[in-house]
Amino acid sequence: MDSFRGADIVARTLEALGVSRVFTLSGNHVMPVFDALLETGIAIVHVRQEAACVHMADAWGRLSGEVGVALVTGGQGHSNGAAALFTALAAESPVLLLSGHAPLSELGRGAFQEMDQAAIARPMTKASWTATAAATLGSDLARAFRLAREGRPGPVHLSLPVDLLEARLPAGSVRISGPEAARIRVAEPEAALVDDLLRHLAGAERPLVACGPALCDGPGRAAMAAAAERLGLPVIGMESPRGINDPSLGCLSEILGRADLLVLVGKPLDFTLKFGTALAPDCRLALVDPDPALIARAPAERLVASGIADPRPTLAALAERGGVHPNAAWAREAREALAYRPPAWAERAGGPGRLHPVELCRGVDAFLADHPEATLICDGGEIGQWPQALVRAGRRLVNGVSGTIGASIPFAIAAQMERPGAPVVAVLGDGTFGFHMAEFDTALRYGVPIIAVVGNDARWNAEHQIQLRSYGAERARHCDLLPTRYDAVVEALGGFGALVTRAEDLGPALAVARASGKPACINVMIESVPAPAIRRPA
Repeated sequence: MDSFRGADIVARTLEALGVSRVFTLSGNHVMPVFDALLETGIAIVHVRQEAACVHMADAWGRLSGEVGVALVTGGQGHSNGAAALFTALAAESPVLLLSGHAPLSELGRGAFQEMDQAAIARPMTKASWTATAAATLGSDLARAFRLAREGRPGPVHLSLPVDLLEARLPAGSVRISGPEAARIRVAEPEAALVDDLLRHLAGAERPLVACGPALCDGPGRAAMAAAAERLGLPVIGMESPRGINDPSLGCLSEILGRADLLVLVGKPLDFTLKFGTALAPDCRLALVDPDPALIARAPAERLVASGIADPRPTLAALAERGGVHPNAAWAREAREALAYRPPAWAERAGGPGRLHPVELCRGVDAFLADHPEATLICDGGEIGQWPQALVRAGRRLVNGVSGTIGASIPFAIAAQMERPGAPVVAVLGDGTFGFHMAEFDTALRYGVPIIAVVGNDARWNAEHQIQLRSYGAERARHCDLLPTRYDAVVEALGGFGALVTRAEDLGPALAVARASGKPACINVMIESVPAPAIRRPA
């Protein structure tokens, strides 16, 4: 090849940076990249809506540890995709959104789908910019990869003007950027900071350690478990918009109200901790974060130790150098509170023709118990909280701190591609199903046998519960849906579908769905109840 298009530079740089697949939706401005990717080993996953491919890249980034790459066209293709960046940003997920863009040579003259795309994406990313020269596309990509993974991980956006993608450069002038150009700088904690943290932990009577979303992946959870064992203290990960009321953390709010030291490792003091008001008045804070702005906003009167460092090496240093905390009674009490689930749940059952969400979770939990390598996906809303509290799985992916709903079907597709052969079960609501039901077509085209378990109560239940609490039953209007046969929708597309109205039928339906080898939807009619708020009796 005596010359390279800008699109060739993009494709070959992505390959050199270790990208194995790109989640995308085609469009005028990115067709040169589609063509260029044919000369690489990168797989293209072609979806049905732009936000879905960004959600897939988000899931890929969280589960694989790589940068998840989404490619969309310009204009509304970009704005559709950019909307999903908010979920990735809150989850601290390493994502790169590549968007086609109107030609630089036509900007300001009414170009096709011209808009300030970088400005649209900027509030939802760590960095967002538009490429300005074909010769620097490789370095743009390397910079984007570095930013997505360095410090607090998160999404990055790069717009690619189509005239740069079509421009040709002499082969001898092109240098493809590789992993070295995207190498990240790891901020190790200073020894004095680790000493300070350990001193305060040892001196506290009732300390806790909480980690942020970036540490809630597989390696991060293993590191938290190792630190908890070495320190003799609970080390928890917080990745839910429910915060202190996250049902997967049992009675966290109870023990937070008694702790006298809270060590936050890469965990912002934000709404999930009620900005500190959930803590006991005399509870002190110690913060370690790669972002100095998050340390600066901590209340000075509570702060006893702080430092700028990445959470992973900080947690590793605490585990390596720390000793078992002397207050074994507190550690035991805290673990019991985190593990607490109301005994009454064991007998909870729905009415005729409907399951209680607890029964739905029992069925899913029993199925996943036979598949320790499986992945559980939990969407948002009321139904998504029940499996977070009750279903055990080898690995788990939730909607995240953003609290947005709708990502579970794209998440499940990416998770199945990342771990083929192992079951992936997504639990979502009937409202959520409508966001990305067309992605079952994507799953069918690529032979991805996800299992979606839809809790169908024929309403937007989270909002319905707000109406009941805030305005009264007589004003609970406009949140109803039809009891649609979502299983039949998936069957019509060519997948497997089953309707479940009795608890004893859910296990067999899951087994048949798994055996079918097809993308599956199990439509479970459920009672409309609020999400669990776990409290122990006084």
